[in-house]
Amino acid sequence: MNKTEQSPFLVPDWPAPGNVRAYSTTRLGGASQGPFKSFNLGMHVGDDPEAVIHNRRRLPQSEQIVWMDQVHGNHVIHLTPTSRQNQQADAAIATEPGVSCAVMTADCLPVLLCRQGGTAVAAVHCGWRGLAAGILDNTLKVLPGTNSEYMAWLGPAIGSDAFEVGEDVRKMFPSISSAFKPAAQQGKYWADIYAIAKSILQHAGVMSVSGGEYCTYSDSRRYFSYRRDGKTGRMASVIWLSSDES
Repeated sequence: MNKTEQSPFLVPDWPAPGNVRAYSTTRLGGASQGPFKSFNLGMHVGDDPEAVIHNRRRLPQSEQIVWMDQVHGNHVIHLTPTSRQNQQADAAIATEPGVSCAVMTADCLPVLLCRQGGTAVAAVHCGWRGLAAGILDNTLKVLPGTNSEYMAWLGPAIGSDAFEVGEDVRKMFPSISSAFKPAAQQGKYWADIYAIAKSILQHAGVMSVSGGEYCTYSDSRRYFSYRRDGKTGRMASVIWLSSDES
């Protein structure tokens, strides 16, 4: 991972093949102002569209990115270089160069997946609703090959000391009780969204899981956080297959 504090990009530290490229953005280095300062990539949050367009043009592979209309569901789309923008889905896969999968987040967990042989990638938007609805399992079902052939990287999301949920959310994950710790208020819990996703992935057969050491809520300088600020921007996590392995 890129440790440079001023960098607008995080590069996953994972054992991906040479032709798999990926990054996550921070909130640093863009043109947006006010609550969206400065590298906001969300066109739907109330920011100046011209600023968002400027920011998106700064992204590596910007012309290949297919943006989704994310709805906290479990629908997965298979992208090609001719795929249209803004399809309603919460995960995208690609099995050829020329198209980039992307998810936008501001507390929810971005999960990037790649096949060990470098022939398939995916970007998954994982809020608690999507995780409970099976978005990770659905993505793995659509990807070619067996689940054991895949590795995952968990990008910036809200940390376990900041993600307070109710009993209704805890009950959605009865087999992952260790990811929930009682909060001060009765009936409230601190949820570890990284632990939930890692458990689902490993149960599905994905043994190589990297990342997961961030907290969007506590680091206001580097990350947008919807739960912290309400009106705020969005970061992006992007992955693609390159025709060049160097």
